[in-house]
Amino acid sequence: MRLLLPSLTALLLVSAAQAQDLTAEVAHSWTSGGEAAAVKVISDAFTARGGKWVDWSVAGFESANAAYISRLLAGDPPTAKTAVAGPEVTELIAQGLMNDIDTAFHTAVPDGVVPQVVLDAITVDGKVYMAPTGMHAGSWMFYSMPVFEKAGITEAPTSWDEFFAAMDKIKAAGLVPIAWGGQSWQEGIVFHAVVLSTIGAEAFTRLYKDSDLSVIDTPEFAEAVNVFGRMRDYVDAGAAGRNWNDATAMVIRDEAGVQLLSDFIKGEFTTAGEKPGVDYGCALTPGTDSLIFLADAFTFPKTGNADEDKAQALLAETVLDPKVQADFSALKGSLPIRTDVDTSGLDACAQKAVELVKQDKIVPDAAMTLSPAINGGFKDAVGAFFADPSMTSEAFIEQYKAAFANG
Repeated sequence: MRLLLPSLTALLLVSAAQAQDLTAEVAHSWTSGGEAAAVKVISDAFTARGGKWVDWSVAGFESANAAYISRLLAGDPPTAKTAVAGPEVTELIAQGLMNDIDTAFHTAVPDGVVPQVVLDAITVDGKVYMAPTGMHAGSWMFYSMPVFEKAGITEAPTSWDEFFAAMDKIKAAGLVPIAWGGQSWQEGIVFHAVVLSTIGAEAFTRLYKDSDLSVIDTPEFAEAVNVFGRMRDYVDAGAAGRNWNDATAMVIRDEAGVQLLSDFIKGEFTTAGEKPGVDYGCALTPGTDSLIFLADAFTFPKTGNADEDKAQALLAETVLDPKVQADFSALKGSLPIRTDVDTSGLDACAQKAVELVKQDKIVPDAAMTLSPAINGGFKDAVGAFFADPSMTSEAFIEQYKAAFANG
């Protein structure tokens, strides 16, 4: 045994040195309270596996992405970056700027436990390039139960007529009906949820997956535009430019009735100690029976550094671990991307989403199917329309349709 001890000590020292080399600079925009708590789940698990996490966070998705692209093109990328799985990343893969994590993915994930639509989004030329953290749905309505009670609203509205009647009651009670985040990317999420409610899942898929522009020329799409425009009358004067988490705080403080957005806002309720069914409620966007979903994922730029390549593989395996997926989702407000993860510990709102996924009542978000240029055109059109009540529905529809020409 005496002869073996020096060798064992040497091995431990080598292992420690290797662990110290597995440093990952991780770029993300998850800076709100709930998001930061969720990120810590991953960073702690990565550290426990021998990695060293170096945080590079920039508030605001668009700001974070711009800073990242600048570093990527300058040849100094971080080790990993969060993104929406879809064309935004596949365009960079096509330019030869990204590493695949195919071996790490298949080491960590058994066959058949990632939905095929997600697997398709993270795979290019037969190799997996992204490690998805979870699935978010963008067709939710969260509401303050005390505000509803004060306004005499007994249940969540399920149609737009019921919705606007409820908003009138909240306004009459002296409160803000809709907590509005006045940024074009938020307004785009709301608009697409309204579109789903009026045109239905089949037409939604034809429009945003197959680019069938005939859908835009229907009365149902025009109805979505009119419904969206009516919402201007129910937001407060400070809505323009407001961050999403500041809007969520209005609902948490019972100053506003509802927030229409993605389920990532649920993390703010959780970190504030709010309980679903007690302090706040959740329901699908009125008129909707499906979820608009997207998958968040870690992506891995080519860095030219062998140790960083190892760190990327370790981070991918960490993100895909079942316990990490469950703990992350509980704080982030998402659903685990793996279908073999125990979701019984997730909140009541998440359980609703789990059932809809099981029933295949999901449609992919445009960010997962259309180019960043097209999605940018959507956001520009939606933001301009909401900010300018004098813009006609016809003018908006033409601008929205023109966005497809950028693809």
